Amino acid sequence: MPKRFKYIAGIDEAGRGPLAGPVVAGCVVFKDLPDFDLQDSKRLSSKKRESLFFKIKQSSWFSFGLVNAEVIDEINILNAAHLAFSKAIKAFLGKYQIGKEDILFIIDGPFFKPFLGIDVYYNCVVKADTFIPEVSAASILAKVLRDKIMISYGKVFPCWGFSRHKGYPTLEHRNRIKINGLSPLHRRSFGRYLGHLRHS
Repeated sequence: MPKRFKYIAGIDEAGRGPLAGPVVAGCVVFKDLPDFDLQDSKRLSSKKRESLFFKIKQSSWFSFGLVNAEVIDEINILNAAHLAFSKAIKAFLGKYQIGKEDILFIIDGPFFKPFLGIDVYYNCVVKADTFIPEVSAASILAKVLRDKIMISYGKVFPCWGFSRHKGYPTLEHRNRIKINGLSPLHRRSFGRYLGHLRHS
């Protein structure tokens, strides 16, 4: 007989595609069924994501996992995303008094490579963020937190305009790289997109 779980935890990330900054994973367990609509974060406006960010935090137990650009360069972006998932899971289990045997973690994507000795029940579901509320919520939390991080980096490294493009490969971002070179936040392993530019 399949095991019955008390809780469903959604896991998703933001930041695989950018040329700079961290990849951020979110983990969400709703305390009760949400009374608001959820969608994949990519389908929402930034204003709508911000509104849902606070609603989700108020109605759920949640955690995050972050992996910076230096580690992304060391282990590649796919492994870094899975490391971020693992960090979010570990942070969740450490933050709340919920036994891991009572939680089924639903991870957005075709497979999951656990890091950090993570040993939990999980299922991988492709496009889970489009129809599983907990995963949609995790994607929204991860996206909004990552945007906030990049906005703060924009104040530290104003030459690259991170507060506007959040590290994604926009025309403005590419032009600023041509002018200023690479910042400490840029992912050197994304060289085919960055060109042969050196640290500024």
